[in-house]
Amino acid sequence: MNYHNITTDDMLNGDGLRTVLWVAGCSHHCKGCQNPITWDENGGLPFDEAAEKELFEKLSKPYISGITFSGGDPLFEGNRAEIRRLVKRCASEFPNKTIWLYTGFIWEDIFDLPFLKYVDVLVDGRFEQALFDKKLHWKGSSNQRVIDVKKSLAEDKVILHNT
Repeated sequence: MNYHNITTDDMLNGDGLRTVLWVAGCSHHCKGCQNPITWDENGGLPFDEAAEKELFEKLSKPYISGITFSGGDPLFEGNRAEIRRLVKRCASEFPNKTIWLYTGFIWEDIFDLPFLKYVDVLVDGRFEQALFDKKLHWKGSSNQRVIDVKKSLAEDKVILHNT
């Protein structure tokens, strides 16, 4: 898996101050995407031991609320195995921090991925430029949903996260 950046003290990609891993690779190619440079799975840098160490050092800061996986698409086929491993590690090492994940896939097509049980909030759906609204919280277009994953899995239906 490749990545483009690891940011910290981010307040735009989930609740509180967050560390964000921006991965490379996306098959959706949404018109108007804010990060088209991340579409190429071979772009960016290899996510190696040094990158993982940096990610977890930033995440370990006591004022960081959690981690957000974005990109590109963390659920791009070439990213899934590494994202699964990282999500499980984050949940294990930082059980009091939240895990957010942005994807262009919709919940109904991915809810059965076993590692999603460790994710707290999933923002699903392709970005639709015609439905863009800068007033939306944590999403770019009105078709996207900010989903409470744990409640959705428990109740076997989509439960939106309180925004």
